[in-house]
Amino acid sequence: MMNACMVTLQMRDVGAEVRDRLVEMEGCSMIHEVSDADTAAAVGSGDVPVLATPRLIAWMEAATVAAAAGFLRAGQTTVGTAIRIEHRRATPVGGTVDILVTPPNDVGGRRLTFVVQALDDAQRVVGAGEIDRVIVDRARFLADASEPGTGR
Repeated sequence: MMNACMVTLQMRDVGAEVRDRLVEMEGCSMIHEVSDADTAAAVGSGDVPVLATPRLIAWMEAATVAAAAGFLRAGQTTVGTAIRIEHRRATPVGGTVDILVTPPNDVGGRRLTFVVQALDDAQRVVGAGEIDRVIVDRARFLADASEPGTGR
């Protein structure tokens, strides 16, 4: 297991206050309990009552958003640009998944590549991979995104 901050969060808790606390940390951990709403059957990615791959990826991405806050200046945000994840093990309803994020070692530009890993209650790897985020000016990004015909 990597050496990371061990902050227990729920998805709804990932706000400015949490991101501010994570700025000084080397990485982060978010723990989630799998509910019926998190299953493949519930989200439409399959017909089995286990953690859905799209939900796992959403949890991983939320953790990278929190971890990226430490790299931002006022008026900046990050946007996801690439996800390379392997979902390796099923997690039943009631099981917990600990999402671990390691921040990038080399931050020379706008692109941030985070290593992510999900562990179950027994510390077995549920999923692992990388998520890329790019630092953007929030106002400019939103202005560009709202222009008709930009294709963004």
